[in-house]
Amino acid sequence: MYICFAFICLFRVLKNNKDIWVFHMKHILNILPMLIFFIFYKYYNIFVATGLLIFISGLICLYDWIINDLVDKINLFSFITVFIFGILTIFFHDSQFIKWKITIIYFIFSIALFTSQYFTKKPIIQRFLDTKIKLSDIDWYKINFFWGLFFLLCSILNTYIMFFFSERVWVNFKVFGFSILTFLLILITSIYINFKIQKK
Repeated sequence: MYICFAFICLFRVLKNNKDIWVFHMKHILNILPMLIFFIFYKYYNIFVATGLLIFISGLICLYDWIINDLVDKINLFSFITVFIFGILTIFFHDSQFIKWKITIIYFIFSIALFTSQYFTKKPIIQRFLDTKIKLSDIDWYKINFFWGLFFLLCSILNTYIMFFFSERVWVNFKVFGFSILTFLLILITSIYINFKIQKK
């Protein structure tokens, strides 16, 4: 029931705003490497899964370049970090490197969002969605702050899980836990935007 309600709310926003649809599709595409990582971890080990994660992340950047003639900066940044920490994981045969990747990426995202919140004319979220979606500056700042706080908390949460739980628990939470949390982030953002647009 709650899942159906979530998809109905999300569909209403996506139906009315093409830019948000593209925005969500990028997140859906970014889930693919995690799913492949999970499958190969279950059947092999974290080192084989990490190798596939590097390969699929590279394919996504190649897809961006072929389709859009430009590689998405977030996807490129993700691939670079996956490549660096993935190679270190495989070379040293130590899974701690790939575990730190999420902590570092989410922390950098949160810093970037908070920096744009206080030190630039427009927050990052507004730059992504302001072309067709018209909201007040206060609303954009609220959304941007919410996303910055989300990534900061996820960074802390990943660090806690990697230190105090087993590798299997960490992999399961990386794939499913963070996917659910990201979906909730997008859902809440979509509902908020939809509410503000209808209010106008």
